[in-house]
Amino acid sequence: MPQTKFQRLMFALITVIITVPCFVFYCSSYEAGGFNVEVIKNSLIFIPIEFVLAYLSEIFIGSPLSVKLALKAIDPQKNDHMIVETAIICATVGIMCPLMSFFATILYNGIIGVAINGAPLNDFIINFIPYWLQKVVLNFPFALLSQLFFIQPLTRTIFRLIFERSKSKNEELELETELNNI
Repeated sequence: MPQTKFQRLMFALITVIITVPCFVFYCSSYEAGGFNVEVIKNSLIFIPIEFVLAYLSEIFIGSPLSVKLALKAIDPQKNDHMIVETAIICATVGIMCPLMSFFATILYNGIIGVAINGAPLNDFIINFIPYWLQKVVLNFPFALLSQLFFIQPLTRTIFRLIFERSKSKNEELELETELNNI
């Protein structure tokens, strides 16, 4: 999978492009009591905000810490690469789910609840931790299952398509250069 820093940044970008809309729609559906066209319309404002938060969090916190945590638990020399990848995915969810739920609590309960809907600020402050913990508990199963069975397999497929194609083009250019030098 990703070998260079650029590839790691691209892998994180692909992951976030897939993940953020799924989670925004999921969280908005929960808040609205179901999924419908209104949820999609109302959610569109949050996708860019959460995209930036998720991408920066993934690059600077989620990815580095999850690899360290997973490699403490799993030895890549002794275990199959799928076990190692699964451990990294689980560690990433364990880090990113509480972090993104924290941001979602601020967005949904703080900004929407207080600033837009006029909910009392002291209610948000007093109940911040219960709101946040509730979001973690509700988001974690969806995060784990969607990452293991949908998002990461799709991300890896897209990543391979992009970088194997560019790899083969680079090999063709190198071969052509060698032939021209002869």
